[in-house]
Amino acid sequence: MLQRVEDLLDTFFTDEQLTAQGLPTVQLLAERLHFTASYLSDMLRTLTGLNAQQHIYQKLIEKSKELLSTTNLSISEVAYQLGFEHPQSFSRLFKTKTKLTPGQFRQTFN
Repeated sequence: MLQRVEDLLDTFFTDEQLTAQGLPTVQLLAERLHFTASYLSDMLRTLTGLNAQQHIYQKLIEKSKELLSTTNLSISEVAYQLGFEHPQSFSRLFKTKTKLTPGQFRQTFN
């Protein structure tokens, strides 16, 4: 199940049609995997120590770090590419999870 979640999130963050629909939700993941949202969260918590929402955020931060460190996309472009409607929301989440702004993170690679 964990591999299926990982694969689905990888697909989500690399498919422009999916990211154009916005950020993935626990409900969306659960529906695609044919589970209830609460079952999915409980199973992920048991397997990884993170609930489904935390797992989504972790994958989102991993992908954003990859884009910030390997591309010349602006921070806004990274945010939109990952499915954020507003770049400020991306920056706020990134800083909450990493203690750095996206710009500060990118500077560590220059």
